[in-house]
Amino acid sequence: MATSFDSLTAAQIAAGIAAGQFTAREVATASLDAIAAREDAVQAFLQVSPELALAAADRIDAARAAGETLPPLAGVPLAIKDNMNLVGTRTTCASRMLESYESVYTATCVQRMLDAGCIPVGKANMDEFAFGSSTESSAFHPTNNPWDTQRIPGGSSGGSAAAVAAGEVPLALGSDTGGSIRQPAALCGVVGCKPTYGAVSRYGVVAFGSSLDQVGPFGRTVEDVALAMNALVGAGHDPYDGTSQDCAVDFTEHLADSIEGRRVGIIPAFMEAEGLTDEVRDAVQQAARALESAGAELVEVDLPHLDAAIAAYYVIGPAEAFSNLARFDGIRYGYQEPDCPNLDTQCSLSRAHGFGDEAKRRQLLGAYLLSSGVYDKYYYAAQKARTLITADYAAAYEKCDVILMPASPRTAWRHGEISDPTQMYLSDLYTISINIAGNGGISVPLGLGATSHLPVAAQLVGPAFKDRTLLMFAAALERAFAGADGAPALAVAPDFAGKGGELA
Repeated sequence: MATSFDSLTAAQIAAGIAAGQFTAREVATASLDAIAAREDAVQAFLQVSPELALAAADRIDAARAAGETLPPLAGVPLAIKDNMNLVGTRTTCASRMLESYESVYTATCVQRMLDAGCIPVGKANMDEFAFGSSTESSAFHPTNNPWDTQRIPGGSSGGSAAAVAAGEVPLALGSDTGGSIRQPAALCGVVGCKPTYGAVSRYGVVAFGSSLDQVGPFGRTVEDVALAMNALVGAGHDPYDGTSQDCAVDFTEHLADSIEGRRVGIIPAFMEAEGLTDEVRDAVQQAARALESAGAELVEVDLPHLDAAIAAYYVIGPAEAFSNLARFDGIRYGYQEPDCPNLDTQCSLSRAHGFGDEAKRRQLLGAYLLSSGVYDKYYYAAQKARTLITADYAAAYEKCDVILMPASPRTAWRHGEISDPTQMYLSDLYTISINIAGNGGISVPLGLGATSHLPVAAQLVGPAFKDRTLLMFAAALERAFAGADGAPALAVAPDFAGKGGELA
C-alpha cells in the first residue's frame, strides 16, 4: 500500500530507511515529485537540485547495503535557504546582484546536515539578502503561503517555511536576524527554532547583521527540529566562525519530560501591544493555560526597556548590513553593469541595478547611521539599549525558565497588503528583542485562528544556551495541542496534502 510522503516526519523517514521499509532514493524521488506537483502554486524554491539529491540518496542506500550504521537523519530531504552556500548550487540571496553566483564551498551548517544524512533537494526562496518579513522582496518571485496562496508566508525565510508547510520537505534551514525563522514558521503553521547566538556556525552564510544572524531549522514537529539541532550543534565549535561555541548536547533527551513545577514567564504588556489581533492573543492565552494544566507555574515578568528593541534593531541591523554588503561592488563578484566608461560608474550602476529597493533602503540607512556626527548619536545609543534589553531578559530568567509570547502579532496577510516599510518592520515586534539579546526562541503551531482560519502560534524564548530546555517546553506545548491520535496541531496544508510524492 502506498504511503503519502508528506504524512511522515523526518524521524519516521530516517527510521523507515534504517529498517528497510523504503530506500533513500524512493524518499528523494517522492520529495522531488511533491515539489514538481506543488511548486507552481507555492513557489518555495529558487533552485531544485535533483542530481545532488539522488546522488546523496544513493550513497545512503549503498551504506545501508554494506551494513554500515546510518547517520541519524539518513535520507531526510532538506531545503536550504538561499543565503547558505552549497557546492553544486547557486547562492543568490534572492538578489540580481548574485543571480549567477556559483557556490565554491559549502557552509558549515549545511555540511553538518549533510553529514547527518540529509538529502539536499534545493535552495529555498527568501527576501533579498534577508531584508524583509514577507518574502515579497525576492528579486525572482514571491513565495505563497500553502494555507492560502493569496497570502504571504512570512519572511525572510519564507521559502523554507512554505516548503515544509506544503509537504515538499520535512526539514528546512533558515536564518534569523530579527525573527526570520520564527515569524514565517508561525504564519505557515510549522515549528521554527532560532538557537542561541553562537550555537550554530555562520561560516558560509551570507551575512546580514553579523551580531544578530543565527541559523536554525524548520520542521513539522518539535522532535524533528531537535534532531536537526543535534546535527547543527553536535559537532561543536567551528574554527571558521569566531563566534561559534562548543555547546553540544542531545536536544532530544528531555523532550518527553514533564514541566511540572517549572516556571513560565508572562509579559502582560506584550499581550496588550498595539497591532496584536484578538485571535493571536486568544491562542497565546490558551497556550499559557495549557502549560499551566501540564503543571507549570505562570509568573509575571517585566522587560522595561523592550519598547526600544525595534528602534535599536533598525540602527544596528542596517549599520551591519551596510558594512557586510559593501563587498558586492560588481568588480570582485556580483552583478556587473556592462559598457561603463570607468570603474566608478561601473561600481555605482552595478549596485544601483543589482540591488532591490529594500536592500538599497537598508544600506543607505546604514551608511547614514555610521556617518560622522550621526554615529555617536544613534549607534552608541542603540548599543546601550541592547545592553539594557539583554539585562532585562537576564533578570526575567531569574524568575522563570522560559517566557511565553506571540511569534507574530497577526496571521498571514495578503500579498501587497502591507506596502509601508515601517508597518512591515512592526511585524517583527515579538521576535527582534531575542536577537538583540542573543537568546534562543522557538515558534510552535497551535492550530487555526478562529476568525481567519489561518495558522496561529506561540513563541517560547529562553536563556542563552538553554535551547534544550526550550525544546522541552515546546514539546510539552505541542502535546497539549495535539489531536486525539497524538498528531501535531497542524500538518501539511490541506490543499497540498497527498498531491504527488508517494512511497511504495
